[in-house]
Amino acid sequence: MPTMTGWEAVVVALKAEGVPYVFGLPGDPRHLYDALAAAEPDGGPRPVGVRFETSGAFMAMAYTRVTGQIAACFGCPGPGIANLVPGILEAYSGCTPMLVLGVRASRQTNGKGAFQETDHIGMLAPMTKWAVTVEVAEKIPWTMRRAAQIATSGQPGPVYVELPADIGSGLWEIPPYELSVPTPRPGADPLAIDAAADAIAAAKRPLLITGGGTILSGAGEAVGQFCAQFGIPIQTTPSGRGSVAETHPLFCGLTGLYRTTFPRRLYETADLIVTVGARMEEFQGGFLPFPADAKLIQIDIEPFELGRNWRPDVAIESDAWLAIDALGAALAERKVMPDPPYMAEIEAGRGEAIVAAGVDARDALDRGDFPLKGKSVVYEINQVFGHNTILVKENGGQDLWAYFWPYYQVLDPNCCVAPAEQTAMGYGVVGAMAAKLARPDRQVVCITGDGAFQMQLHELGTAVQEGLAVTWVVLDDSAFGWVQWIQKRTEAPIVATQFSPGVDLVAAATASGIEGIRVEAASDLVPALEAAKRANADGKPFVVVVPVDQSHHHAEFDRYHGFEPAQDSARV
Repeated sequence: MPTMTGWEAVVVALKAEGVPYVFGLPGDPRHLYDALAAAEPDGGPRPVGVRFETSGAFMAMAYTRVTGQIAACFGCPGPGIANLVPGILEAYSGCTPMLVLGVRASRQTNGKGAFQETDHIGMLAPMTKWAVTVEVAEKIPWTMRRAAQIATSGQPGPVYVELPADIGSGLWEIPPYELSVPTPRPGADPLAIDAAADAIAAAKRPLLITGGGTILSGAGEAVGQFCAQFGIPIQTTPSGRGSVAETHPLFCGLTGLYRTTFPRRLYETADLIVTVGARMEEFQGGFLPFPADAKLIQIDIEPFELGRNWRPDVAIESDAWLAIDALGAALAERKVMPDPPYMAEIEAGRGEAIVAAGVDARDALDRGDFPLKGKSVVYEINQVFGHNTILVKENGGQDLWAYFWPYYQVLDPNCCVAPAEQTAMGYGVVGAMAAKLARPDRQVVCITGDGAFQMQLHELGTAVQEGLAVTWVVLDDSAFGWVQWIQKRTEAPIVATQFSPGVDLVAAATASGIEGIRVEAASDLVPALEAAKRANADGKPFVVVVPVDQSHHHAEFDRYHGFEPAQDSARV
C-alpha cells in the first residue's frame, strides 16, 4: 500500500470523485492545503481562496447548483468550522450535495482543552446527512467514498468529514481508493403512476409546479416536453426556477410569496396540482390556501417529504426524471391531449402579463421616477443582458423584484441561482462568483440589496483575484428594507434597520479593484448596465449601485402578507 499523509489520501479521493475545487482558507497549511498544492499540477482539485469561511461554503453550494457537480469547502478548527455553518445550513435546506472538510484536535490532546478544540460533529450533525471523524487513517478512502455516495444519493445534501490533526499530517499506509458507485435513480410505483395518470386525464385545469428537486434530477427538459405534449402550465418555486426556460409557451411564473397576479389566478383556479421535487414549504405554498376542490399529485425522491405540508391524493416516491418519463408514457397510452380553450386562456394571460410588465416597468423609467422602482431595474437588466445570462438572487425587500415574473424572465434553462429556504444573506453575492467559475461562457448578474451586499464586501477582492467577470446590481434603499417594511406596516419603531450614514458602495468596490457606477438619474440606468456588460466582456467584474424606492412593492407581496396593496403597487 502507498504511504502518504492523511490529507494526501483525502486529495486522492477528491480527484477520483471529480471534485474540481475546494473553497475555503487554510489555517495551518499542513492540513489539506499542502496536499492540494502538490496535487493541482497533476489535475487535482484547485483551492479557491476566500476571505471568510462562510463564503467558501456559499460558493461550493452555488457551484454545485449550476453544474450538478459536487464541490468541497474547508474550515479550520473551532471558529473556522463555525463560520461554515450558514453555508452548510443553506445547502442542507436546498438539498445540495457538498463535501465539507475540517480538522479536529489530535487524538492525543482532544478532550484536554486543546487549542481550538470544539465538538464539530455535535455542531454539524443536525444540518448534514452525515458527520464523521476519521479516527483510523486506513479508513480515509472508505470514509470519503461513503461521503460522496451519501451526499449525492436519494435526497442530496452536505456531508462533513474531519481528520484529527495527527491523522491528517501523519504518514500512513493507505489502501487504494475505490470510486463511489453511480448515484441510483429510484423509479416510481406503477400503481401510483396509473393513479396519477387517471387524475391528470380527468383534470380540466391541471398545473405543474417544479421545485429544486427537478433541477437536481436533471428533469427540466423532460418536464418541458411533458407539459407541452399534454397541455399543462408550469410554475416554479424559487429553487425550481431555471428548470425550464421562461420562454416556454406554458411557463406561468412563480408560486407562493413570489407570485404575480396572473400566476396567482391560474393557481387559484386549478383543479389539479402536480408538484415535482417541491416541498411547498411556508413561503412557497404553506401560507396559501390550497385551491378549492383541487387534487394533488406529489412527486418526490424523499418519502419524508411526501405529505409534509399538503396531503397528496397520489404520492409518488421517485426520482423526478423517471417519474415524469413514466407518467408521460401512461398519459400517451390514455391519448391525453391539450385542451384548446385552456391553452388559449394560458396563451392570452401569459402574453398579456409579459406586455403589461414591460409597459409598467418602462413607464416608471420614462417618467424619470427617482429613486428608481425595483421593477424597472430588473426589467432593464433582463433587456440589456438578454440570453446566456445566469441570474443570481438574494432575498430582500427590493431584490425580490428579480423573483417577480415577468419583470425578469430567465431566458435559458439552468440560468438561475437562488438561495434555499434559509435565505442566508450574502449567499447570492458570492454565489455569483462561483457561478462564473462554473460557467465562464455565460454572463452572470447578481441582483442584491445593499444590506446583503455589505455583508460580503470583503469578498470583492476574491472576484478580482480569480478573474471573475460578474456584475452586481445593488438595489440601494439604505436599509434592511424588508424588515423596515414590516416596521412601517405594523407602525412599529424604526430600529436597527436604517443605514445612516450610508456606505459609498462604489468607493468600496473601487478599493477592491472593481470599477463601479452609481446611478444618479433614471436616464443613467441603461447606460450603466451597458457599461457593466462591456466590462464583463473584457473579463472585468463591475458594480452598479441603483438608489431604489423602498416603499414600492408588488401588489401580491402586500396581499400575501395580509395587507391591502399600497396604492402604487404593481398590478401585473
